[in-house]
Amino acid sequence: MLSRTADHLFWMNRYTERAENTARMLSVNHETAMLPQSAAVALLGWQSLLSISELLPAYTARHGEVTPRDVMAFMVSDENNPSSILSCLRAARENARAVRGSLTTEVWETQNQTWLEFKRMLRLGDLERDPARLLEWVKHRSHLSRGVTQGTMLVDEALHFMRLGTFLERADNTARLVDVKFHAVQSEFFGNADEKDRAYDFYHWSAILRSVSAFEIYRKVYRDVIRPERVAELLILRADMPRSLHASMAEVVKNLGLVAGESATEGIAETRHLAGKLLAELQYERIDDILATGLHAFLTKFLERVNDIGARISRDFLVPELA
Repeated sequence: MLSRTADHLFWMNRYTERAENTARMLSVNHETAMLPQSAAVALLGWQSLLSISELLPAYTARHGEVTPRDVMAFMVSDENNPSSILSCLRAARENARAVRGSLTTEVWETQNQTWLEFKRMLRLGDLERDPARLLEWVKHRSHLSRGVTQGTMLVDEALHFMRLGTFLERADNTARLVDVKFHAVQSEFFGNADEKDRAYDFYHWSAILRSVSAFEIYRKVYRDVIRPERVAELLILRADMPRSLHASMAEVVKNLGLVAGESATEGIAETRHLAGKLLAELQYERIDDILATGLHAFLTKFLERVNDIGARISRDFLVPELA
């Protein structure tokens, strides 16, 4: 496959996944903001949302004071924010248009309709009127896009590059979400919180689990009250949790092997080695050991390694060589 085509397919799915992840984070913050809490705690939630995406400096330069209304607009409909849902859906659609011939009609029409309908909804004021409903719609359209892709695309290199983009983006986002949200809870793991704090923590952790569609999964797996260390274990180490770091990296390794094929170049072999090594560590790591050595340090290192793997994939497969 031409590297330029692979690049468009890869980024089409990365941007679609990023739009969904942004919608998920905004949704959980919108939900937790309604809990009884001080203004300072509520403000910290919106600041952490910007921190997850490394957008706090850009937001501050443009808007100054952090307010829920401005953060929502900045993250959803700001054309000048490259990580806003609007920008991500536009980029996904433009990448799809560039490789229209490599997509099925259903995949292209889903991407195109999502972009056109989202613009229409913003124009009609849906964000201001009912942000929760708009964010749910974005998540639904991403689910639809994945389903149509899996149900209509030939299982070949095109599909493998698309899935590489999806799961690299998902691994990156889940790590950011866990890192920032764990630091937002003050009572941590030591059981010294009073009854009010414990009640707040329950709703906080419930909202985080719902942000990655894991609330029912947690109940099924652990059959117990929500405990932070088990939330971390579920979102980091469980191979059967679809949005966990383990599950995401398993898909990255699988699809990386499929696009590499029999290639034995040194660069590709090293990329596969690094991805496989990271997956192996997630397979055999224990949550107690991670927490003992520092969750933040573990996730920071994970993000560095995932970003390095993404850069290597771009170098090895996606960036056209200059003549």
